[in-house]
Amino acid sequence: MYRFVFKTVFTRIDPEQAHHLVISGLRLGTRIGVGRVLERLCRPKESLQVRALGLVWPSPFGLAAGFDKGATSVLPLANLGFGHIEIGTVTAAAQPGNPRQRLFRLVRDRALINRMGFNNDGAAAVRPRLEEIRSQITELKRAGRHVPVIGVNIGKTKVTPLEEATEDYLISTRTLAPVADYLVVNVSSPNTPGLRQLQDITSLRPLLAAVGTAADEAAQRHVPLLVKIAPDLADADVDAVAELVSDLGLDGVIATNTTISREGLQSDPAQVQAAGAGGLSGPVLAERSKQVLIRLRAALPRTTTIISVGGVSTGAEVAERLALGADLVQGYTAFVYEGPLWVRRINRDLRSALRSG
Repeated sequence: MYRFVFKTVFTRIDPEQAHHLVISGLRLGTRIGVGRVLERLCRPKESLQVRALGLVWPSPFGLAAGFDKGATSVLPLANLGFGHIEIGTVTAAAQPGNPRQRLFRLVRDRALINRMGFNNDGAAAVRPRLEEIRSQITELKRAGRHVPVIGVNIGKTKVTPLEEATEDYLISTRTLAPVADYLVVNVSSPNTPGLRQLQDITSLRPLLAAVGTAADEAAQRHVPLLVKIAPDLADADVDAVAELVSDLGLDGVIATNTTISREGLQSDPAQVQAAGAGGLSGPVLAERSKQVLIRLRAALPRTTTIISVGGVSTGAEVAERLALGADLVQGYTAFVYEGPLWVRRINRDLRSALRSG
């Protein structure tokens, strides 16, 4: 049914508008009671529970950052069966992001190109939403309901100069760490000018050290801290990040973000060129994402958590990432093409794959 709606309706309207329609539909469904039905239908089986970062995750499969940027739809999305939901990217100050149109579908490749530019309401606006969600989660847990782990992904405000990036991240850290199950430092989006320069080890080391200290102080507990890296890093740079993560005792790495490469696409080159700059996501990213995962797993202690993201579409592919050494897996782009029951299929097929494996 969803594929018919996608083909006949969503492909005729702007992708960002379609995204907001889906979010509005999920929120409406929760208000009128459909969300509870979805939860019963899609809730992950207990056999899928995993432990990572000192937390229990209802399923190893979760939603990557970018879908719910402002923590406006966490619980409606949870009803679909995600084991975790990573909100953001959130910046210290609210910002509108890049001019529209900034999100493009490459249907033939089941891919997306985005240059959203960290459009979000800012850390101060997101904080009370997460406080309310955490209050609701407490009640849901008491009732034995499904609740996801909630991650918070933070990035640099666009107008902040690179030399002031650390303080910018610290504003978001102090505001959001107390309401996060885990925190992610995003230095790998291609859509904020200069941001990827922060992946350079000389810049990354003091940034991560400062964020880690500030997060624990603000929350008065240890907040697991991860860094999200780009697939476009050279292998030597991936190795350098792994060494830094080990040196700092960081909790984990998320690999990978979107790519600036356009290699391997089947879509009309004119369509790709017309879409312009931005991060590419979808199945075309899968191979490089797996390569980075394998490289990180070989270099990092087994106690360091790796969340693999990039090109995952099926439960079998999630199982493959776990077999390659990921502790957790995230998806996003296939959600756009497959619809709300995609998560249920992922969890069902993952359970079968893990049983047979």
